[in-house]
Amino acid sequence: MTTSGVFPADSWTCLNSSLGDRGWALNGFLTLDDVDVKSKVTLVRVDLNVPYDPQTGLIQESERVKAHAETIRELSDKGARVVVLAHQGRRGDVDFIHLTQHAKLLSERVGKPVAFVDDVVGEKAAQAIQRLKDGEILLLDNVRILDDETVEKSVEEHGESLIVKALAPLADLFVNDAFSAAHRSHASIVGFTVKLPSVAGRVMEQEIKSCERALKPERPNIFVLGGAKPDDCVKIMAHMLERGVLDEALTCGLLGQLCLKASGVELGQPSIGLLEKKGFLNLIPTLQSLRGRYGDQVVCPVDVAEEVDGRRVERTLEELPCEGLIMDIGGKTVEKYRKSLKRARTIVVKGPAGVYEKKGFDRGTRLLLEEVKRSKAYTLIGGGDTSVAMSILGFKPEDFSYVSLAGGALITYLSGEDMPGVRALKNAAKR
Repeated sequence: MTTSGVFPADSWTCLNSSLGDRGWALNGFLTLDDVDVKSKVTLVRVDLNVPYDPQTGLIQESERVKAHAETIRELSDKGARVVVLAHQGRRGDVDFIHLTQHAKLLSERVGKPVAFVDDVVGEKAAQAIQRLKDGEILLLDNVRILDDETVEKSVEEHGESLIVKALAPLADLFVNDAFSAAHRSHASIVGFTVKLPSVAGRVMEQEIKSCERALKPERPNIFVLGGAKPDDCVKIMAHMLERGVLDEALTCGLLGQLCLKASGVELGQPSIGLLEKKGFLNLIPTLQSLRGRYGDQVVCPVDVAEEVDGRRVERTLEELPCEGLIMDIGGKTVEKYRKSLKRARTIVVKGPAGVYEKKGFDRGTRLLLEEVKRSKAYTLIGGGDTSVAMSILGFKPEDFSYVSLAGGALITYLSGEDMPGVRALKNAAKR
């Protein structure tokens, strides 16, 4: 175990001596394939932030836990002394709780005992780490208990944070598996990379590989962009179009409505009122600019579905504006988009096509996902509402090439913005 300084010479014994240039294959950072973890105290940062029911006080199952369990099991099977770092909620929020339940849930998914200590940087945590034997797993408490965990600082500044000062001297290796938190420059995400040899875990590795397949795609590369966060979609679309790697952006959800408005189509007061209330009308100039520059690569719906007395009623653009709230794309739009998807070699879906939670208005989302499922293209399904819709509508992760576990981090990566956690791993690999 390390005792002081930045990258002491003996801390590098966990790196495979036969590494050569192989570890640079994945975007310039190392993975679990590049390290020998047997008998090494391994800090592994995961994202166990799961749904929480304040009425029962219980946490709920999450695909993230299942995925991170694979990384943790692999480390344990290889004889690492595994110390898991994670968070739940944010200070002041109702779901900001201790991780006692998470240890039980994680143990069930790993298939091995996961010990828990209600401490992060104190003597209890240190003693529990020092008692670990090869293959054993320990979960420390919520890292966001620490005041300086969520302060946005540089990597070097976080190298002097409380958690790094306390735990780095006890450890041999840092594994960042929390891609879904890697867009934040938080202490437990970036700080250890200036003190310990640092590699990507399996979830981090797979998320990056999947994003890179979208950023360096087989063509045609087609994105389905919808949901209730059109600002995110606009960032992705603009970046991909400017890089010249997006062949078509099939717009739906609130983004589709904004595209129609940007094209001069009157939607009706209920829909315009909703867009105005959410502050999305200010995206219209950007969409007009993108459509002016890239033309038919930004594809708008050709019909919509509104709600009339609780029923689905489809309207052509000529029949707009409508008195009801637009809640889905129409059948003609579905057929148009399906034709585009049939010729794709790469497909990314970010956001549902409509209000999939309401019967009758799940049709657009379901039919497009069915087409994506049938496709022989590489298919990436975004996290957040997209994966929730996928599950509610009866689709399984294995129906697609990859289903991302990330929300904001996926948006950040596909938009070409800085990912501090990823950048820190790359810099660590150069040291």
